Amino acid sequence: MRQKKPHEQAESSLPAHDQDNHIIAERRTKLQSLREQGIAWPNDFRPGITAAELHERFADQDNAQLEQVTEHFVIAGRMLAKRVMGKASFVQVQDRSGRVQLFLQRDALGEQLYQDFKHWDIGDIIGAEGEVFRTKTGELSLRCHQLRLLSKSLRPLPEKFHGLTDTETRYRQRYVDLIVNSETRATFITRARVISYIRAFMEAPGHEFLEVETPMMHPIPGGAVARPFITHHNALDCKLYLRVAPELYLKRLVVGGLERVYEINRNFRNEGVSTRHNPEFTMLEFYWAYADYHDLMGFTEQMLRGLSQHVLGSESFDYQGQQIDFGQPFQRLDLLDSVLLAVPELERERHREPEHLRAVAAAHDIKQAPEWGWGKLLLELFEAKIEHTLIQPTFITGYPAEVSPLSRANDHDAEITDRFELFIAGREIANGFSELNDPEDQERRFRAQVSARDAGDNEAMHFDVDYIRALEYGMPPTAGEGIGIDRLVMLLTDSPSIRDVLLFPYMRQEV
Repeated sequence: MRQKKPHEQAESSLPAHDQDNHIIAERRTKLQSLREQGIAWPNDFRPGITAAELHERFADQDNAQLEQVTEHFVIAGRMLAKRVMGKASFVQVQDRSGRVQLFLQRDALGEQLYQDFKHWDIGDIIGAEGEVFRTKTGELSLRCHQLRLLSKSLRPLPEKFHGLTDTETRYRQRYVDLIVNSETRATFITRARVISYIRAFMEAPGHEFLEVETPMMHPIPGGAVARPFITHHNALDCKLYLRVAPELYLKRLVVGGLERVYEINRNFRNEGVSTRHNPEFTMLEFYWAYADYHDLMGFTEQMLRGLSQHVLGSESFDYQGQQIDFGQPFQRLDLLDSVLLAVPELERERHREPEHLRAVAAAHDIKQAPEWGWGKLLLELFEAKIEHTLIQPTFITGYPAEVSPLSRANDHDAEITDRFELFIAGREIANGFSELNDPEDQERRFRAQVSARDAGDNEAMHFDVDYIRALEYGMPPTAGEGIGIDRLVMLLTDSPSIRDVLLFPYMRQEV
C-alpha cells in the first residue's frame, strides 16, 4: 500500500466541512492554472461512441479478435475512479450510458500529458481516444493515445465506496445523486420509457388520441376537488390559479370537435406533502367521445398490461415485498360492497341514512364535518378501512354523486355516478368516469360546490360560467380519465416514495 503524501494526511485530520473547503480551494488553484494556459473549459471535443455501445459491440470478442480491430474510438465522460501505477494508470469513466475503463501509459500519452493527468481529480470530465483491448482480468478497456481535460470539477464527489446515501441530500442535490447512484439513473430512464410508451399507446392506430396543451394558469380553479396555489398577474391586475387539473379545458376541446384528446401535464395542489403527495405532479388525462366508463376500464387495463411488459419484460413484478400481477383480469368492486366487507355494523338498507353513517364513522374514529351527506361519509369509511387493502389492481365503482361533481349520474340511480377509481398497492392510480354533459345538471352541481365552499370547504370547486356555456353548445357522450404518472412509476421502479421518482421534489428551503 502506498504511503499518503503529507498534504493528504493533513486533509484527513480536518473536519468534513473544512476538508471539503480545503479540497475546493486546491481545485480552484488547478483551474486557475488551466485558465492561465488558455485550456480551461474547451468546447470542441465530440465523442463518437458511448460506453454501452463499446461493451455491446465487443461483448463476445477476446483479445485475439480485438487485436484485429484497427478502428480508434473517441469517448467522453466523468472520471469516477483512478488508479495510478507509475508509468501506467487505469481510469473508470462514466457517460450517459454507463462506464468503461481507460488504460493510460506515459509512453503513449507523452511525459507532460501523463504528468498533467496525475493531477486531475475524481469528478473531472475528460475525453479520450484509443483502441479496444481486454486486460488480464478480461475487462474491456480503451488503450488511449489521446486525452483531454474537458471540465474541471471543483467539488469532491461523495466517498466512492459508500456513494450518496443521505436521503435528503439525494433529493436536494439530485445532480450528485445521478452521478454516483446507478439505481437513480435507472429510475429516471424507466420514467422516460413509461411516458414514451404511453404516448405511443394513445396515438396508436385504433386509438388515435391527439396530444394537446392547455393553460397552466387558470382564472378559475377547476377540474378537481383540491386546494389551489394562487398568484397575481400584474399587467392584467387579476388573480390567477395554478391548475389543479386540465379537465375543463380538455372537455371544451371535445365540445369543439377534437373527439379524442390527451395531455401529459403538470398539476399543482396546495395540499400536504407525503410519500405519495408532492405539491406538483404529473398526470395523463384524456377524453374520449362516444365512450363510457366501462370502455375506460378495459382501455386502462390494456395500457397498464402492455406498459409493464414493455418496461419490465413481465406482466407481474414485486413492489415493496408484494407481488403485483397485471396479467390477471383487474378486479371490479362496488364501493358500498367493499365497505360492507370490512365494516359489518354498516347496514346495507340504511347506508343512505346520514345519521346511521355518522354513528358508524364515529365508531371508527373518523373525523366528520356537519355538512357531509351520506356519500361523503361512505367515501371516508372506504378510505379509512378499504383503500390500503387493495393490493392487486382493483377498479372501485359506484361513487356517490356528492363526491363526484363532474361525473355523469347513473341511469338507474341518480345518487350514484358512472365513475371508477383504480387502486394498486393500496393507493389510487387512476380516476375515470362517464362525463356529465348535461349543462343544467352541471350548473346545479357547481352551485352545490359553491355552497360547500361558502360553508368552509376550501377544496370545493368554483362556478365556471364559460364551461357551462361550452356545454350548452353540446358535448357528445364522453368518458374521461386521469392516471397518476408519478405513482405509476413508483410501482414499476419499486420506489417507496414519490420523491424517488421526481427529479426535483419539493423540499423545505435550506436554512
